[in-house]
Formats: sequence, C-alpha cells, structure tokens
Amino acid sequence: MEGDRIRVARIAVFGRHGVLAEEAVLGQRFYISLEARLDLAEAGRSDDVAHTVSYADLTQIAVEIATARRFNLIEALAEAIAATILGRFSPVEAITVRVDKPSAPVPAILDEVSVEITRRRGARA
Repeated sequence: MEGDRIRVARIAVFGRHGVLAEEAVLGQRFYISLEARLDLAEAGRSDDVAHTVSYADLTQIAVEIATARRFNLIEALAEAIAATILGRFSPVEAITVRVDKPSAPVPAILDEVSVEITRRRGARA
C-alpha cells in the first residue's frame, strides 16, 4: 500500500474565504488538490469501483465544503476537507489537501499562496 494514491489536482472553486472583510464580500477563486493514500491492489485486480474510493466523490466533498462554508483561514478549509474524507471513507489511510489561493491580498507580485496538510487515520491533528 505504501505507494498507492488517488490524486485529484487543482479543483477550481469560487469561495469567500479570508481574514479581510473584502474577501468575504468579493470572493475569489481557489484551487484544491487532494492525494488520498489507500490500498488499490484489490481495485486493480477486480476492476470494480467498489474496491476503491471514487475520485468524483473526493472532488464533490472538496467542492461542497469550499462553497458551502466560509473560512477565515485556508488552513481551516483544508482541515475540514481532510476530516470529512477520513470520516466518510474508511479505506483512506491518509489524505493530503492543498489549497491554493492565487489572488491572496499580499502587497507583492506572486503566483499564489497555498497551504498543504496531511492527516492520517487515527493520528491527532
């Protein structure tokens, strides 16, 4: 299982996350990437979706959380996504969530700011 992963890269969502009042009013685009670690051997042998976790389901969780709730910190957004995935999908042993904020209100020219967290089943956050 060591190397088995399902990756979903750069899911684009529109949200109103951020500390500043303007961010709550105007909103902006965020990108969410997921990397779920789980044993995919049985799915590979059986060719049956019942033996894996659907990337569509992982994507739906990220979109729902990022668009239904407002977070001051993208760290909190990432944490909520990770906790939900671990709570819903018992085969997932670890989940890495990256949230990119390309339009962060920083007085500098930059591509983006991001946070990336990894949470493991049974480990304290």
